[in-house]
Amino acid sequence: MYSLPKKVTIIEVGPRDGLQNEKNVVPTDVKLLFIEQLQKAGVEEMELSSFVSPKWVPQMSDAKEIVTNVKKVGRQFVLTPNKKGIDLALENGAKSVAVFVGVSDSFNKKNINKTTRESMNELKPLVEKLIEDGYFVRACISTAFYCPFEGAVDPEKVTELCKEFVSWGVQELSVADTIGMANPKESYALFHTLINEFPHTLITAHFHDTRKMGIANIFAALQAGVSRFDTSAGGLGGCPFAPGATGNVATEDVVNMLHKMDITTNIDIDELLNAVDIISPYVSRPIETGMYKLFKSK
Repeated sequence: MYSLPKKVTIIEVGPRDGLQNEKNVVPTDVKLLFIEQLQKAGVEEMELSSFVSPKWVPQMSDAKEIVTNVKKVGRQFVLTPNKKGIDLALENGAKSVAVFVGVSDSFNKKNINKTTRESMNELKPLVEKLIEDGYFVRACISTAFYCPFEGAVDPEKVTELCKEFVSWGVQELSVADTIGMANPKESYALFHTLINEFPHTLITAHFHDTRKMGIANIFAALQAGVSRFDTSAGGLGGCPFAPGATGNVATEDVVNMLHKMDITTNIDIDELLNAVDIISPYVSRPIETGMYKLFKSK
């Protein structure tokens, strides 16, 4: 009989990953209200925004206002692509920083106009300085299963990239099925390897739901020993640099599944659905997650 964790930590990525590809510009005050309600629901770790060029990701142009005005609860990540982004994040009071790199060269070039190796060479001194100065650093590993331009990604390349980040001292690896093409067998295999390879590093699984296998992939990762998951309220999300990528796995559906299996999350699902209700009128596509449809039908 497989064993499952008794408690799972949900890292809510809706305010950043969930909204970055949204066509409608969501007002800053609505984002702040959304974040506040997610906090009220019990979310203790959250990806707030990203300090990226507003030219490329206009939805994140209010990162400074978001970071400086949110209630400081738990661990709050800010995504930063380079030194300029890191400097802006720290200037505005961020204590936890997320950096990112794609395992696939093609994806990395489309995303930040650098090869994977060029990104790693640039990030190394920046990450080591952050660690030295006492900041929490999470490394986001994109295209860990499939690339929209190159197809299947070699799991050994993923492990080697993770090993390099761990050698720099990063505290967390968020490993992503960026375009939602993984299956549960692949999910179990990769995360089983990573959990055993890096027992002293937080391992977080990040799934998109393109082929409606996100929940199944999460269950497989649970079986492999993962107890941390990136999810997005309302199933919002997508990547502007990954053709075909759809939303993240919905926080409310994941929390519901976990609670039904007697796995604790410390998240109140009713308050969580209230958060989805806040953001729903401001996004361009209807929110149709299982739990939200049930919530609206009452």
